[in-house]
Amino acid sequence: MHATLPLLRHSDFPPIRRRRLETLQVNLGYRCNQSCVHCHVNAGPTRTEAASGEVIDTVLAYLRTSPARKLDVTGGAPELNPHFRRLVTAARALGIHVMDRCNLTILNEAGQEDLAAFLAGERVEVVGSLPCYLEENVDRQRGKGVFHGSIAALRKLNALGYGKAGSGLVLNLVYNPQGPSLPPAQGPLEAAYRRRLAEGYGVEFNGLYTLANMPIARFGSTLISKGEFNSYMRLLRDSHRDENLEQVMCRSLLSVDWQGYVYDCDFNQMLDLPARVDGAPRTRLAELVGRDLEGRPIVVADHCFGCTAGQGSSCGGALA
Repeated sequence: MHATLPLLRHSDFPPIRRRRLETLQVNLGYRCNQSCVHCHVNAGPTRTEAASGEVIDTVLAYLRTSPARKLDVTGGAPELNPHFRRLVTAARALGIHVMDRCNLTILNEAGQEDLAAFLAGERVEVVGSLPCYLEENVDRQRGKGVFHGSIAALRKLNALGYGKAGSGLVLNLVYNPQGPSLPPAQGPLEAAYRRRLAEGYGVEFNGLYTLANMPIARFGSTLISKGEFNSYMRLLRDSHRDENLEQVMCRSLLSVDWQGYVYDCDFNQMLDLPARVDGAPRTRLAELVGRDLEGRPIVVADHCFGCTAGQGSSCGGALA
């Protein structure tokens, strides 16, 4: 695995500061039933890192006093963490909106047969990764059979009401490019997804998020191996738009890793660039309970151009 941080650290990305916190994003661990080419987490079936019950308790304590009203749960496959359901149930009891970043095929795994029903019962928003509506493209990026497994999972969610008008059960899908290019315009691509999935598979969903691939971890290493890293970075920098700086997710989101340390975003987490709080080299979420981070500077590097290029990119899709 090629290290990308040395190629990104020295940056002229514009300085930005935090606003009022809206979303707490928690990575519950790196274990996953898939191992995808584009993964910025290097997740896979053999990873063992997982948030402990103590970290889960800290997350809940933080949410009780935080202005954040959204909990964005990610991984790996976060559902594989043994404390996932306790976290979701407790957060919902606090009135927190919970988003599960789901790879979809986890819903078909042994031992997860009731997972979809659990998510529906807790009114969890499902953000499902489906990087294309074409079988060959999905299987090339995520592994053979993943597309049909994803369709089976989407049908399961639809049967529970997810993606259906008036149900209140939100199902959004996530697209990312196959290689070193920017995502196409989100609106027209969402229309194409909606048409192809409905006509071909009878699948419904609420919206589509288009995300740019970040030049870090597994994807960044692949770019280096193919001699494409510098050209991709040039594309991101040349496509930068200042207006996207107003909406980048790090301004209103705090990222927490499986050990309970905090970062300005999930990408910084994967580069091991901790949030700067009072000059400390790194800070645990437990130290921030009841504290306000608004106005503090955000740690940036060249990978941040991935969020401001073109229509912009965030955990909630295009910014423009």
